[in-house]
Amino acid sequence: PPAVAMLADAEQEQEDDFQRFLRRVDDITNLVQGLNSTDPAVRSKTIAEAERRLHDQESSKEEESKTTVNRTVINTRASDMANAEAVNADGFLAILEKDAKERAKRRKRNEQLANALKEKGNDAFRKGDYVIAIQRYTEGLEKLKDKQELYTNRAQAYLKMHECEKAIGDCEWALKCDEKCIKAYFLMGKAHLALRHYSESRQCYEKILQIDPQKESLFKDCMNEVNLEEKRMKDEEIAMKEVQSGKLAALSIRELLQKLNRPDQNILYYTGGIRLLTGAVKDCTEQTLFRTNNGFSILKDNEIVRRGFCAERKNAAEVDLSVSLLFLWQAVCTGNEENQRLLLTHPDVNAQLPKLLSSGVLEIQKETLALISLCSENENGRRLLARHQDLTKWLQILMMFVNVTDARASSAMNILSDLTEEERFKTRCRVTLSTGVLPLFTQLLTSAKLVNQAALARCIGIMGNLCADAVIRTQMAECKDCWQACLKLVDECFDVSAPKYQECLFAVLGLMMNLLLESNVIIQHFAVDISGRCMSLLRDKDGRIVTRAIGVLSRILPASSSAVEEVVKGGVVKKMIKFLKAGGQVTSDYGIKTLSICTRSNRQAQEDLVKSDKRFSVLLKLLDSENEMIVGNAAFCLGQCLVVPGAATSLLNSNVVMILLKHAGGDATRTSVQENAAIALGKLCVAEPRHVFQLRKLNGLAILNSSMKYVHS
Repeated sequence: PPAVAMLADAEQEQEDDFQRFLRRVDDITNLVQGLNSTDPAVRSKTIAEAERRLHDQESSKEEESKTTVNRTVINTRASDMANAEAVNADGFLAILEKDAKERAKRRKRNEQLANALKEKGNDAFRKGDYVIAIQRYTEGLEKLKDKQELYTNRAQAYLKMHECEKAIGDCEWALKCDEKCIKAYFLMGKAHLALRHYSESRQCYEKILQIDPQKESLFKDCMNEVNLEEKRMKDEEIAMKEVQSGKLAALSIRELLQKLNRPDQNILYYTGGIRLLTGAVKDCTEQTLFRTNNGFSILKDNEIVRRGFCAERKNAAEVDLSVSLLFLWQAVCTGNEENQRLLLTHPDVNAQLPKLLSSGVLEIQKETLALISLCSENENGRRLLARHQDLTKWLQILMMFVNVTDARASSAMNILSDLTEEERFKTRCRVTLSTGVLPLFTQLLTSAKLVNQAALARCIGIMGNLCADAVIRTQMAECKDCWQACLKLVDECFDVSAPKYQECLFAVLGLMMNLLLESNVIIQHFAVDISGRCMSLLRDKDGRIVTRAIGVLSRILPASSSAVEEVVKGGVVKKMIKFLKAGGQVTSDYGIKTLSICTRSNRQAQEDLVKSDKRFSVLLKLLDSENEMIVGNAAFCLGQCLVVPGAATSLLNSNVVMILLKHAGGDATRTSVQENAAIALGKLCVAEPRHVFQLRKLNGLAILNSSMKYVHS
C-alpha cells in the first residue's frame, strides 16, 4: 500500500542521514588527529583541509537556510534525527573553527619565538660556538617544528661539529618542509662527501641544478670538490699500499721528511735535504706520500727553514734555500690539485708569493713564476689563487716583467692571461687600476722601443681583455694619459717596422676599439687625432692592422662631427669602397659602418660615394650579404645617397626595388634592416617616380605599407 511504501522510504532516508552523520564524525576525528600529528607535512596538509571545510560550511549556510527538506508528517523521528545530526555537526565544526583560530594564534606566537631563537643561534654560529647554536636551533624547533631554516641552520652547525649523519637527518626534515630547498641539498651533499658517499653527494648537487639551472657555477664547484676528494682518497690508498709493500721510492719520501724534521741544523743541511727530496718525487704516489707525511708543514715546524724563506733581504744561503723550496713545490704540485690547494692555502706561502715576485732576485722570480704558472694553468688552481691570494697588486707586479728581456716576461704574461678568466681577479684589479696600474701601463706604452715588445703586445692584449669589465673600461677610457700613450705608440710605428713592434700596434688598436665602447669628453677631445692616425694606417701592408684601423674609425667617428669632416676631406669614402670591393667579412662590417656614419650628415661624403661606387654596385652587393648588420648599414647608406641628383636614376635598370622590398618585408632579427630598407625604398620612389612602376608590379605597396611599423620617424 502507498502508506507502507512511504514509511519504508522514510526509514531508508533516516538510515542514510545517520550514515552521513557518522561519516562526518569520522572526517572531523581524522582532522583532529592530523592537527596533533608530529609530522609537519601532515599537520600542514590537515590545516589546509580544515580551512577548506570551514569555507565550504560558511558558503553553504545561506543556501541551506533557503532550502528546507520536507520530511513528511508520517515519521517525525527521522526529522528529529536529521536536526540532531545538523546540530551535532555544526557543534563539531564550531569547535574545529575555534581550534583552528587558536592554533593560528598560537602558531604566530611560536613563530616569533622561533625566529628569536634562530637569531640567537646564528649569533652563536658566527662566534664559532656551534654547541650553543645547535641548542638554540633545537629550542626553536620545539616552538615550530616545520621551520625549514632551523633545520638547515642546525645541519650547518652539525657539519662544523663533524656530526654528518645528524646533518643529513636535518636536511631531510628541511626538504619535507620545502622540497626545493637548495641549501638543504647543498649541506646534504657536503655531509655525504665528508662520509665519502661520493655518489650520494653528486646526486644532491645534481638536484640543485635541476631546481635552479642558474646555479651552474655552484654545481660545477661542488662536483669538482667531490671529484678531487674521491681522487685524493684513491691516491692515498695507492700510496699506502706502496709503503706497506716496502717499495724503496715510497719509503725514501718518509725517511727524507723525517731527516728534514731534525731541529737546529745548518741551513745548508736543510737545503741539501730539500733538493734530495725534490729528486725523489717522480709521480703521483710520491706526491701523495709527501702530503700524507705532512710535507707542507716544513715551514711551520722548522724555524730555520721558515726564517730563511720569509727573510726580507736574503743572503746567498737563504736564496738557495728559497729556490730549493720552490723547486720542491713545483715537483709535488705538478698535476696534483690537492697539493696545489694545500700549498696555496698555506699562510706563509700566501704572504710570500707577491714578495718573491718583487724580490729582484732572478732565480727566485723565475721559479716563483714557474710555480704560479702550473697552478694558474688549470681552473681549480686559478680559483685557488683568486680566493686565497690578495690579487690587488698582482696586475701591477706581473706587468713589471714587461721590462725584462728573458723568459720571466713570457711567464708573467701567461699568468696574467690565465687570471683574467677569473671574475674575482677583475674585481680586485679595479682597486689599484687608476692609482697603480694605469700609470705603469702608460709608462710601458710610451717606452715601447725600450721594453720587451713581445711581452708588451701581450700585456696590451690582456688590458684589452680586462676592458670586458665595465668598471675597468670606464676608468681606462677616462684616462687622458692612456690615450696619449696609445697615440704615441701608433706614431712610433711609422718609424719602426719590426714584426714585434707591429704586434704592439695591432694590440693597441684592439685596445682602442674596446675603450671606444665608452663615450666621454676625453674621447671627443682625441677623436680628430685618433681618426687621423687611423687614416694613415690604411696604407699599412699588414691587412690585420688595416682592418683594425677601420674598426677604430667606425667607433670614433660618431663621437665628433669634426672628425667626420676631416676623414671625408682625406678621402675616406673612396678608401672604404676600395676595401669593400676586396671583401672580407670583418673589414666589410667596419667599412660599411664607417660609410654609414659619414653619409648620415655629410653631403660631401654622399656625393663621394655616388662617384666612387658607380651605379651602387658595391652597396647592392652588400645588400645580398647574410650579415644583418652589413645589410642594415648598406640600406642606410643607399637611402642617404639618393638625395644626390641622378643617383636614383642610375638604378633604373637594376633589381634594387626587389632587393629593398625583400628586406623591408623580411623577418630579420634586427628591425633596423626592415626600417632602413623601407626608408631607402621610399626615398628611391620619391627621387625617381619611375621606380614606382616596378614597385606596383611586385605588389610592393602593400608590403611597404606593412613594413612602415618599423619606421620610427
